[in-house]
Amino acid sequence: MTRPIERAELETEIAHLRGLGLPELRAVWEKHYGTTVPRTLRRNILVLSIAWQIQAKAVGGLKPATRKHLRQVAEAARAGTGVRPYSNGRIKPGTKLIRVWQDTTHMVTVLADGLEWQGKRYRSLSEIARTITGTRWNGLVFFGVKPRASESKQAIPAKAVQREAADA
Repeated sequence: MTRPIERAELETEIAHLRGLGLPELRAVWEKHYGTTVPRTLRRNILVLSIAWQIQAKAVGGLKPATRKHLRQVAEAARAGTGVRPYSNGRIKPGTKLIRVWQDTTHMVTVLADGLEWQGKRYRSLSEIARTITGTRWNGLVFFGVKPRASESKQAIPAKAVQREAADA
């Protein structure tokens, strides 16, 4: 980590990036990353990446657990295995979970004190999944928040979730 930096100084340094030309941005990239800029990187992504790196050096980067998770996601993507988002069981109020079942789209809204589906309140996703399918389901699995047990060996361990939609 570098010397402590004031917020205003940080904002000024990041704002300055937008006015730089491509050659100057490449030089700033090399200063902060210690590598040459990938040739396929577009200017706007270059600016955002440098800004992130400046902030990370000033106030700290990703936590080790997050870096580990990202490495696992990258490895799974290279291997072609699916990786689902992880969850610690708490889904933030306001999150909408969407599932298509037998050509019907079902949307559940997470509330602070339960769930809402089709204008009615429920205590659990499993209760909603059972109502939709007529059979017993783990609601987190049905809505794609958690992998099935057979998929869990490929999936990343549960941690946190904020989903807008679940896979069908």
